[in-house]
Amino acid sequence: MGKGSAFGKTILIGDQFVLEEVPAIVSAIPFETIAEVERIEGQGWELIDNRVEVPGYKDKKKEQQVGSINRILDVMKIDLGKVRLRITYGGSLLAGSGVGASAASTVSLARALNDEFGLGYTIEQINHVGWEGEFPYHGIPSGVDNTASTYGGLLLFWVKGQEQHFEKIACKAPLHIVLGNSGVTANTALLDDYIAEMKAKDPTGFESRMQAIKAQVFEMKSALEAGDLKKVGAIMTANHEILIAMGLSHEKLVYLCNLALKMGALGAKVTGGGRGGYMNALTSGPQMQEAIAAAMEAEGFKVIRTTIGR
Repeated sequence: MGKGSAFGKTILIGDQFVLEEVPAIVSAIPFETIAEVERIEGQGWELIDNRVEVPGYKDKKKEQQVGSINRILDVMKIDLGKVRLRITYGGSLLAGSGVGASAASTVSLARALNDEFGLGYTIEQINHVGWEGEFPYHGIPSGVDNTASTYGGLLLFWVKGQEQHFEKIACKAPLHIVLGNSGVTANTALLDDYIAEMKAKDPTGFESRMQAIKAQVFEMKSALEAGDLKKVGAIMTANHEILIAMGLSHEKLVYLCNLALKMGALGAKVTGGGRGGYMNALTSGPQMQEAIAAAMEAEGFKVIRTTIGR
């Protein structure tokens, strides 16, 4: 039996615009999807998906998941005419929009197949297969999710001339964050069309916003390196206002962000593609983190408590 694991992620800024050559700051979170691959009698493949989910997420993503698994098997040249595979997903990552659940599944499956068939893939090749598996979920994936899922850590990620790049960010202080789920499963593949439509309708206004977000990304990077978490939080909140104006948030995400800010969070914004999924609140430490998380849970929202930037 082959086995592989991969991290979930949260994006602090730059979420939807990496393909517009706007950099993003992304971090792996210490929750994982684990894939196991077992050869059984017959041909083809079957799936047992034991991941804990936001209600309805797995059903809504089923067609995309099947396409993703088929694409990965094809890219890795696994001959299903000679073998049948039982693929089992599990792990500690709550499957839902906005935390890289699809990337964690593609990267973990690539690792499990590499393990089972002894393919000897490098980490770069695993990352590439993870990116290939993201196409059915995202249309054209930027690569940011699978890169965080593969390598871990806190990263500055950018695309230039269709080439993907990243570098580690050395963060002076850990970030205690709360990820609150709206309960809305977003169709990430439709976001590319929505963004293209915005760009076509108002190219000047769109470019102005892209430049503003680029400036925020580099300000945040400097603040993280300096350990200035108040500034990091302020930039998160200001960035969310831009995303709200662009129609890339959701009323439930706005509600959760406002709840966190009223309770003293340093900053809050949507994370991931938006229009559903998770929001991210930056807190001052474990005590505030717990208070905000508990308040969200008391209202029935799914929550992830985690620390990044160690």
